[in-house]
Amino acid sequence: MFLREPSHILILLIVILVLFGAKRLPDSARSLGRSLRIFKSEMKEMTNDEKKAEGEASPEK
Repeated sequence: MFLREPSHILILLIVILVLFGAKRLPDSARSLGRSLRIFKSEMKEMTNDEKKAEGEASPEK
């Protein structure tokens, strides 16, 4: 496994901090959170649409 030791995680965090900078990390995390929230709501809406379509199809018997 790649990140077995705490030192590996620490090195990875330092590399990320150097690449993106301290100012961009909070903005990037905020954008990622918003994107995940939108994705989650779209998936929930798709599931509800599928259940609704199945419910409409079954009473036709």
